[in-house]
Amino acid sequence: MKISEFQRLIRDRYFESDSARGVPGTFLWLTEEIGELASALADRERGKGDDAELALEFADVTAWLFTIANVCGIDMEEALRAKYMDGGGPDGTK
Repeated sequence: MKISEFQRLIRDRYFESDSARGVPGTFLWLTEEIGELASALADRERGKGDDAELALEFADVTAWLFTIANVCGIDMEEALRAKYMDGGGPDGTK
């Protein structure tokens, strides 16, 4: 699946309710999902992790991030291309 296809899928399914909620409310949902991902990662570090559940939490965080991008009118495929592919990507390390 292409990034644009995923963004379109999220927009088609959820845009009406997402835009009504607005960016602040949607951002709160994203932070809640990040917390769930953090818990799943912590479980994994403690040897209690479930990789299938961890994968679902990564998917949830990604979906909510794309949701906010849709509400803000940001094309994620273009944003990622501009930041990480065009011109060799950003300098430095993380």
